[in-house]
Amino acid sequence: MKKIIIDEEFCKGCGLCVEVCPKKLLKIGSKLNKQGYPLVEIDECDQDKCLSCALCARVCPDVAITVLKTSDK
Repeated sequence: MKKIIIDEEFCKGCGLCVEVCPKKLLKIGSKLNKQGYPLVEIDECDQDKCLSCALCARVCPDVAITVLKTSDK
């Protein structure tokens, strides 16, 4: 299950989320959005390593990141 969802239309590839991720799971990718900005991405296999701390979402100036918290039941 995805924990981090990046809205490709709003992401401008500023890299703030990359810097604050405690697990260093986010990176600036080579894919561009419709406006020509490079998108932040997370490898599918790294989704399970995400702590759901939401630091990335909090620092995103364009509100392009949603972090889902999952229960450990």
